[in-house]
Amino acid sequence: MASQTKLKKPNSHFSLCTFLFFTVLFTIPALFLLRTSSSCSSSTTAAVSPSSDTHQPPWSGDLQTAQFAWNRLAFSLTNSPPKTLKLAVFSRKWPTGPNPGGMERHAFTLYTALARRGHHVHVFTSPLDSSPETNRITPASDKTINPTIHSHGDAEPGKWRYNKAWELYQEENKKEPFDVVHTESVALPHWIARDVPNLAVSWHGIALESLQSSIYQDLIRKPGEPRSQGFNASLYGAVLPKILDEIRFFHNYAHHIAISDSCGEMLRDVYQIPEKRVHVILNGVDENGFKSDKKLRSLFRSKLGLQENSSAIVLGAAGRLVKDKGHPILYEAFAKLIETHSNVHLVVAGSGPWENRYKELGEKVTILGSLNPNELKGFYNGIDLFVNPTLRPQGLDLTLMEAMLSGKPVMASRYASIKRSIVVNDEFGFMFAPNVEALTAVMEVAVAEGAERLAERGRKCKEYAAEMFTASKMALAYERLFLCIKDQRFCIYP
Repeated sequence: MASQTKLKKPNSHFSLCTFLFFTVLFTIPALFLLRTSSSCSSSTTAAVSPSSDTHQPPWSGDLQTAQFAWNRLAFSLTNSPPKTLKLAVFSRKWPTGPNPGGMERHAFTLYTALARRGHHVHVFTSPLDSSPETNRITPASDKTINPTIHSHGDAEPGKWRYNKAWELYQEENKKEPFDVVHTESVALPHWIARDVPNLAVSWHGIALESLQSSIYQDLIRKPGEPRSQGFNASLYGAVLPKILDEIRFFHNYAHHIAISDSCGEMLRDVYQIPEKRVHVILNGVDENGFKSDKKLRSLFRSKLGLQENSSAIVLGAAGRLVKDKGHPILYEAFAKLIETHSNVHLVVAGSGPWENRYKELGEKVTILGSLNPNELKGFYNGIDLFVNPTLRPQGLDLTLMEAMLSGKPVMASRYASIKRSIVVNDEFGFMFAPNVEALTAVMEVAVAEGAERLAERGRKCKEYAAEMFTASKMALAYERLFLCIKDQRFCIYP
């Protein structure tokens, strides 16, 4: 706190310190309870988990009371929807170019699947660019199996103006009222959302998780390295007030969709959203796009200079090469690993500031740059273990699901969202505290296991992911929720 003594308003400083003290005082126990609650609720989860004892009775009842991920339930992909819905979607961006962000990929995957189920999907979004890739992703001519895209004007491509999108929505709603309105996070502000009773919001990250992210990023500072003034300003001036603001205005949304089990608990227990208004539906990825492929594996590894029978262990990481994705700790941990192991390689898919730092490690590291979906398939198949050292506990990273569907075990930061929703079984991989020492230690364990044991883990990952993390399962869960919002009789499962 010494760095704050130069503030001109000591009373304000005292208030901030007091506020921070009590926030941390109550937040840490709450987060501890959220982490440990998985063991307390195991009996409820086991009744519906795909990997649980088959003698457990299937879950039944009012879906609005379910506090586990709906992905665990059985929904029929072969049966047609009992009712065709007209759905409005508010998304700040629609996928443009070959490398869309996680939220955009989620929206595209979900609503393409629902449109192909026969629902009339209208997406209200920012202006699209005119790239050939964009035109390929969202063909305007085919309205039968793809969403109808309404991109507002008066802005540059990708620049969101909710008021313009709302005007387009109102025009379309007059033709035939929408059954359900869905907003991706705060694409539709709460002062509009509070007057829309049939609205659901998906949260891809909340401010309480941002507080954890700030803590983890500060903890990796080197001894003697000063805490930046920007960090303090962000914590006091943005993160903490935003948590309180969210707790207040989140109530204006009728239905809340959490994309991880831990986020669902935070919404219920900390944000104080009534239980029947919080629904957990995990994200899903295209099960047809990510799968095991021996030919892709051989081709990818040959490009790395590895022979077919090579015993080398290839670690892979994907995403933006920036600090909050954990690249500082991955860089240092792998640098220590190669001091004692000659049969390890690290392949990084992505671009960003840490690209040049990785090159310092020499031929043991390969930087691929940003990859399109087809290139990612080869990447996942070619590696032996996927590493996600993120310092941001927000949301639920799609790359973990893609790797598991491709038959790869994962190594991930031990956050409640990942531990409770993805790496729910020790067989699926390894978890570590987000620091260099812990990551180095689990890397040593993984390399010692060898490729054959890692492949066995990967097969179990694939089996679980195929039941939990597919686009089909996600779409069917959302469909059932939207039917429930439209008509209460669909809230009763099965």
